[in-house]
Amino acid sequence: MVTEVGVRRIGPDDWTLWRGLRLAALADAPDAFGSSSAVERRFDEGEWRARLAPEHGLRAVAFAGETPAGIVGARPPAGSPPHVELVGMWVHPDARGGETARLLVGEVLAWAGEQGCPAVSLFVTETNDRARRLYERFGFAGTGEWEPLESNPVLRCARMIRTAGLVPHPG
Repeated sequence: MVTEVGVRRIGPDDWTLWRGLRLAALADAPDAFGSSSAVERRFDEGEWRARLAPEHGLRAVAFAGETPAGIVGARPPAGSPPHVELVGMWVHPDARGGETARLLVGEVLAWAGEQGCPAVSLFVTETNDRARRLYERFGFAGTGEWEPLESNPVLRCARMIRTAGLVPHPG
């Protein structure tokens, strides 16, 4: 039996769900995020709720049936030219290789389109080839811009951007 995967946008009232998934993501893939489990474990309820407020962008959770399978965020349009930034994407190890990652990226692209934003950017750690290939299938391309990973400055992150249409597709 195949479990259907879906994505749901969440808000401040879903803070306990988000906190659990975010802390799991930071523990599972510490070199994929600019923050760390040690930092975010100290956040109180108010901080978690604030991070999920609509003015801070999109937060979405993928579910395989009733089971959370992954998370993604997006910051509101900013910069010149304006772009949405995809942040904090993570897929639970049990859900990797399926539809979850594609659905999460698609949700960010759809949200960016709803914001009237012509581009989506992201940073991906130089060692995360699997994620880079996923983003390339969605039409993201490297910009040549690099920056150190905040949580582990030994690693670098490459900026990627997608500017050609925001209709989600799996490539």
